[in-house]
This record gives sequence, structure tokens and C-alpha cells, in this order.
Amino acid sequence: MLPFNENPPLGLPQSSPLRHRVLLVDEDEDDLRRFTSLLDGMGYSVQAFTDHRQAEACLEGGYFDLVIMCQGSPVLETHRLTRLTIGHNRFTPVVVLSRLPEIKCYVEAIQHGASDYLEKPLSPAALEKLVGTYCKPRQGEVSPLQA
Repeated sequence: MLPFNENPPLGLPQSSPLRHRVLLVDEDEDDLRRFTSLLDGMGYSVQAFTDHRQAEACLEGGYFDLVIMCQGSPVLETHRLTRLTIGHNRFTPVVVLSRLPEIKCYVEAIQHGASDYLEKPLSPAALEKLVGTYCKPRQGEVSPLQA
């Protein structure tokens, strides 16, 4: 598990409670670090894990505006986490990423409640578009992408 980054990016006040929370799960530590750094730089509060079980425990203890997880193997650990996310809050969007997307896996992910299923790698621009799509500013909030 990567440590939770408690420092807001430059330009956001320390006391800002409005940062969107993103749960990120990716078995590839390099991708996890890269995505965490990009999301943090965009103003999102990120909880990042390489292990789906740890992410499940974190999900049980908190609210997230978006869950992004990588489908790292045919075991499809993502299905369980998707179901738990939707069960915890049916309005939380879940995005599944895969290096080897397959139509069967896409259909299963959507059937389990995923909002989207995308191919890795994601460019920084694609990640920014993704979170901008699913993390809408709350009333009175300036989007992290606008800050």
C-alpha cells in the first residue's frame, strides 16, 4: 500500500475539505505511483493500494467519490470490489482498467456495476478526462482541474 498523501497540491488551502476522494487499486506498483502522483497533482485525495483486499477494508471505512481499479488477472478481483463499492454507495462510479481488455471481461464488469472499462495505459490527459467526467464539483466547490 502506498501511503495516503495528506498534503494538498499547491494552490489549494490546507483546510479545504472539498477535495474529491479517489480509491485507486493497481497491482502494478509503477502504475500505482504514477496514477497517484497525477491525481494528487490534479487536487484529488488518493488512497492507493496494490492489494484488492486492503482496498476493500479501506472502502468499508470511508466514502469515495470515485474508485479506479486495475483488472490485473483473470481472477477478476475487481468484481468483488465493484459489488462492495456499489453496495456501500450505489452512486460511486467504478472504473476498471485492463492491459488486455476482453469483451467478456468488459460485459462482466458492467454487469457488476462498473461505470466504465478502459484499456491501460492511460495518458495523463486521459486520466484527467476520466476523473473530470466522474468527479463533478460539489455545490460551491471549484473543480480541482480549474484551480
